[in-house]
Amino acid sequence: MNVIKVGMADLNIASSPDRIRTVGLGSCVGVALYDKITKIGGLAHIMLPSSTLNKGVLNVAKYADTAIPKLIDDMVKKGADSRRIIAKIAGGAQMFSFSSASEIMRIGPRNVEACKEALRHARIHLNCEDTGGNWGRTIEMDCSTGVLQVRSVNNGVKEF
Repeated sequence: MNVIKVGMADLNIASSPDRIRTVGLGSCVGVALYDKITKIGGLAHIMLPSSTLNKGVLNVAKYADTAIPKLIDDMVKKGADSRRIIAKIAGGAQMFSFSSASEIMRIGPRNVEACKEALRHARIHLNCEDTGGNWGRTIEMDCSTGVLQVRSVNNGVKEF
């Protein structure tokens, strides 16, 4: 068994018996996708909601609207069936409080909303989520079971 690491603004896929992990989810959202028949999993560490404001070279893994379709495509190329893929998400925290209630400063909640919209658009069922709050998370999915483990310093370990 190997642990495949996914960095910030990165995505990757893995299959049983491997695990796939990303650390440091604050306002970023970790999107874990899984096909239980082929036991293929995918994970994206999404930083921002939309690629429309991108200037320069596009990193598709950085944005919800481009990372989720790419992750699904990569999984299908490996043998997953998009009709069976389910999603689990974590992160999207509001890490800092601001005196203004400006929409632009709500990065975590906007990331969560954008990920849900991209999943709806792709017709992927959102099975569960651990989002919001003001704490960071580390997530790891076991591709042999599809169980997503969410760890945080003050809130312990949860499994979905």
